[in-house]
Amino acid sequence: QVQLVESGGGLVQAGESLRLSCAASGIIFSDYAVYWYRQAPGKQRELVASITAGGSLNYLDSVKGRFTLSRDKAKNMVYLQMNSLKPEDTAIYYCLSAARWGQGTQVTVSS
Repeated sequence: QVQLVESGGGLVQAGESLRLSCAASGIIFSDYAVYWYRQAPGKQRELVASITAGGSLNYLDSVKGRFTLSRDKAKNMVYLQMNSLKPEDTAIYYCLSAARWGQGTQVTVSS
């Protein structure tokens, strides 16, 4: 059974950093594309960053240069390093892979 679990969210001030983690069981991350989505209150879920099985990265324009997605094959983990956070980054962040969603982790950035 595939299960994804996100962690690392929290409340920070603008300009600070957080690192989100996504742990997988039942799949090997490096065999699949992995996506980080976010959903702010009253807004649609949007794709923030992704990595293909081959390692190609893509980012939402508004996070380019601030967010970095990485994958640790040995630990079967995917991370989203978020620097220079802004209030508009406030959302629930979700990990998606192999057609499975994690439960999400809340990120709140105060101004």
